[in-house]
Amino acid sequence: MEFSRLKPVWKKLGIFALRLMVFLFIAGPMYWMINTSFKPENEWVTFPPIWFPKEFTIDNYIMLFNPAALADKFHISLESAWPALLNSTIISVFATISCMVIGTMCAYSISRFRVGGNFFPMSILALRMFPPIAVALPILVLFSTLQLRDTYLGMVIAYACFNLPFSVWMMKSFIDDIPLELEEAAIIDGMTQIGAMLKVTIPLVKAGIAATALFIFILCWSEFLFAFILTDTEVATITVRLARYTTDTGEMYGARAALGVIATVPPVVIGYLIQNYLVRGLTFGAIKR
Repeated sequence: MEFSRLKPVWKKLGIFALRLMVFLFIAGPMYWMINTSFKPENEWVTFPPIWFPKEFTIDNYIMLFNPAALADKFHISLESAWPALLNSTIISVFATISCMVIGTMCAYSISRFRVGGNFFPMSILALRMFPPIAVALPILVLFSTLQLRDTYLGMVIAYACFNLPFSVWMMKSFIDDIPLELEEAAIIDGMTQIGAMLKVTIPLVKAGIAATALFIFILCWSEFLFAFILTDTEVATITVRLARYTTDTGEMYGARAALGVIATVPPVVIGYLIQNYLVRGLTFGAIKR
């Protein structure tokens, strides 16, 4: 009898412990990155570790955007992080837009007209199942031959093509949940098929578009392999810049952590701005009406 009374308590404690472990697993690295970004050089790597900066400093952030100001202090010569941030923004935004436009049209054709048959959607997804390293060398040779390497156009094409399967599959699931009868009623009222799609279906799946666009943007923003092999100096992205904070004196953990903190801001801000659409998009179709 007493055990049966204690059972709900142990269950709640177990769930709480599990949630706490998940939270620490996610928040722990984030805290350590933010913590390191405000540490001076002598506190980057210590044993025992320093959990809070003893000498709070913003030199790591200054090093990112005005490295010349600290060249004498660290006796190193680094490039500004501004070009990398700009390159990542341009490439990720245009790749996301391209991916969403093409992916939405492809998803609509599959959902409404069963283009390609029953196996076509799975064939598209199978393209994304290849490990990126397996196609890295052919893509490098192709882009070098077409003179697309180290260009904005080449990076946008690469990111859009590589993430297109995700866009198609996610948008198809959202469009499938929109009753076909709504489009048929619009066509009867005089709209064309394209007009019904643009004025009826697309507005109804805008929450799904927001959720998919954020997902694609994060994939583009955080991608490293293709950025590493397809860029050199002109359009190097923020992920490539992170890997270059290595000097003759060692690893620049503070600058790398500071750039990592800044790199997390755009996805978080965009997610916050579209949070209403994001929640609706992630739960869209969960309850059939």
